[in-house]
Amino acid sequence: MVLLLINAEKLFSQEQKKDSVKLPFAIADEKKLSDEDIKDKKEGVYVTGTPDFSSDPVNGIGYGGEGSLYFNGKRGDPFFYYTAYRAKIDFVVFNTTKNQREFFLKLDVPYIFNTKWRLRIEGGYEANPNLLFFGLTPKESLQGLTYYRVNPATGLPDSTKAPVTNATYSDYEKNGLVGQNQFYNNYFKKEGVINVSIERSFFEDKVGTLIGFELAELNYSTFKGNSLLQKQSDAGLVKGVRNNFITIAQFGLAYDTRDLEPDPSSGLFLELTNEVSLKSLGSSYNFDKLYGHANWYKSILPSIFPKLVFAGRLGMGYISGDAPFFEYQDQWSQEGDIEGLGGAHTLRGYKISRFVGRLMDFNNFELRWRFAKTKMMKQQFAFSAVPFFDIGGVYDNLSSFDFSQMRYSEGMGLRIAWNVNTILRFDYAWSKEDQQFFFNLAHTF
Repeated sequence: MVLLLINAEKLFSQEQKKDSVKLPFAIADEKKLSDEDIKDKKEGVYVTGTPDFSSDPVNGIGYGGEGSLYFNGKRGDPFFYYTAYRAKIDFVVFNTTKNQREFFLKLDVPYIFNTKWRLRIEGGYEANPNLLFFGLTPKESLQGLTYYRVNPATGLPDSTKAPVTNATYSDYEKNGLVGQNQFYNNYFKKEGVINVSIERSFFEDKVGTLIGFELAELNYSTFKGNSLLQKQSDAGLVKGVRNNFITIAQFGLAYDTRDLEPDPSSGLFLELTNEVSLKSLGSSYNFDKLYGHANWYKSILPSIFPKLVFAGRLGMGYISGDAPFFEYQDQWSQEGDIEGLGGAHTLRGYKISRFVGRLMDFNNFELRWRFAKTKMMKQQFAFSAVPFFDIGGVYDNLSSFDFSQMRYSEGMGLRIAWNVNTILRFDYAWSKEDQQFFFNLAHTF
């Protein structure tokens, strides 16, 4: 893969000698990088990476690494001013003290061979014994956390007394997930996946169409003791607690006027995707998932603030058909998967996949204020403070929409832009149920 990109880099350089001014096709002016970002953007091939450390009451202490290998081209390349990179390889290697393991490798090549086509390839493996399940319907998952206090004489939960309702997650874990209930909400996932997609741009690169295909081998199991997922599986209420083979055909349509894809200062990104899984294509199930979102970015008082950006996202997804439980927790986007409501990408003050349903909507709002820039060891760094607010809900269908089913969280974040393209994200979020800290690469949206 690296040799392919090096050859592609040579081809790009040859094309630059032929024409260092004109683009081979029209690209909208809105998509041109800002003068500041062009000035800070590095040329050629370089690597960014960071140790990945985290602490989470579910997964334990995590350690590993995330990084990217960039092929940026030269300033003589006209694409240099319109794309964050000519090609990129991302890697993730991660492990935790509670045996979560991940390895992923991703390739992204915009304007491959100086055409209107974009290639993305992703492959990886994950084993995680700490995933959470709170029910498959809004009625179940929207319930507050409830547990019975332990009877000191027996050491077991005492169901003869009134339960504690609407508990915080820390109290629920300490007092409710004990004894036979220790793994009540947990299950074990093992997954190997490969995804390939190609995109083609139209209308000065503002509109893109996408087709893709995903293959995944998955195994889901539960633990000994009292398990909510196993109970519902035994009762025939959920499917998927076993070995599964999933094939998915993917289709997408997007409208994009962002000036810098990894860290926009202005523009819109509108996306509609559809995933179809059919037994006739070798899958274990027949189901369909429709997902759409709208992201917008607006610079505020640019004459006063070098970079103060309001960023907002509205997202909604719906799943139909004979879907296994784990597909309710995943909506596919070319910007990255959305894993139910909760976690680092939707409601940051709640545990990942805390709320699920056939219909899911979520909204994120951030104010990104760049307050400092510096250069160290020939590396550019820019620092931004980011207060944020997240809100969303889950429903059976559109007719069951009810504002009382919405949950919200808020928080404060720090962003470090490293050589323009790599965004280090630190978020601390809280809700009435939980408090969480996240460290990730890339903005939430």
